[in-house]
Amino acid sequence: MHGELRIIDPVELDRNVFRLIADDWFLLTAGTAVSGFNTMTANWGGMGELWNRKVSFVFVRPQRYTWEFMEKNELYTMSFFGPEYRKALNFCGSCSGRDADKVRETGLTPFQPADGATAFREARLVMVCRKLYHQDLQPDHFREDWIEELYPEQDYHRMYIGAVEKMLSREKGED
Repeated sequence: MHGELRIIDPVELDRNVFRLIADDWFLLTAGTAVSGFNTMTANWGGMGELWNRKVSFVFVRPQRYTWEFMEKNELYTMSFFGPEYRKALNFCGSCSGRDADKVRETGLTPFQPADGATAFREARLVMVCRKLYHQDLQPDHFREDWIEELYPEQDYHRMYIGAVEKMLSREKGED
């Protein structure tokens, strides 16, 4: 790990968000140590400008344990890691928090980057987001037939759009 996490302005992020999300993956986390939290590996989502705010959007299937925490909490975090944490990300994406203690199994260290949010100290970039909107994906709104192949059980994701409340990074302008 490089230096300590420090607050940066989201416009300082100069990483390719396509690689950051799709290739590097992230841990999506909702809840707190007091009320309980869960994290899951994700690689669907995005970042941008909407409603005059810097936002992120993430997708969670209803059967995922993290979905329950996303529903109960106003904040969620996106924690991005270096390649040395790929094993931990694989574990968090393949085991349910209902069945395993992901923190104990991975050795990741949870911390509270904002009141009501949980992230991980080992991350090189953390985004704290406040939910603004959610929408369940509707099968009749898909414009391509092949998309249905991703939903053989018709377990369509819920999309959450969140305002970026805080961004923490290890290096100025980079994660």
